[in-house]
Amino acid sequence: MSKLLHYSSLTKKYIMAIAGFFLMIFLVVHLGINLFILPIAENHIEIFREAVHFMTSNPLVKVMEIFLFAAFIIHILYGVILQLQNWMARPTRYKIEGWSHTSYFSKFMIHTAVIVFIFLVIHIMNFYLVKEGITKAPQGPAMVADNHDFYNMAINLFSNTTYSVLYILLIIVLGFHLNHAFQSAFQSMGWNHSRYTPFIKLLGTIYSIVIPLGFILIPLYFIFLY
Repeated sequence: MSKLLHYSSLTKKYIMAIAGFFLMIFLVVHLGINLFILPIAENHIEIFREAVHFMTSNPLVKVMEIFLFAAFIIHILYGVILQLQNWMARPTRYKIEGWSHTSYFSKFMIHTAVIVFIFLVIHIMNFYLVKEGITKAPQGPAMVADNHDFYNMAINLFSNTTYSVLYILLIIVLGFHLNHAFQSAFQSMGWNHSRYTPFIKLLGTIYSIVIPLGFILIPLYFIFLY
């Protein structure tokens, strides 16, 4: 860990970008599984539970879980360090902000990151720590069979309108964070070119809309249709 902290800013950006790519791929997989909470197929419950069983019992997935948590920690740690370095490089803010090429979302990355971190903590408490037997399963209208019954846990959580609204708001903030993070990751790796940078920006915009929208469909279903 001490070696990680002493890397140059450029190296930190490389590592942060790689961790970010890994996390963005994870979001796609995570959404693909979670959508089967919804009645999108006749046997959607069985598909969801089989996917959960695979993700919680497969040895390879458990190894990937370690990399996932490592990616979260590194991405958060380097994000904070780089932001502090930026602030220290310019300790006195300009009284009048001039026009710059900095995107609107990039100016608030640290703010959205804090909110995303809060969401992550809540999500881990409601699912991962329950799976590990550290916290109790969410209570609600559905009977949770065991610590791996994520389907009924989801029902209990999203049947609570307050939780669902909070979840939607936090996912929207995640979308704002992803909008800049996607493009920034490519830029940090030096993959900029006049030919394909516009495509990367478009792809980042689509990603930052589709992924959050997919997650938001779940609480909306429980609020209005369940």
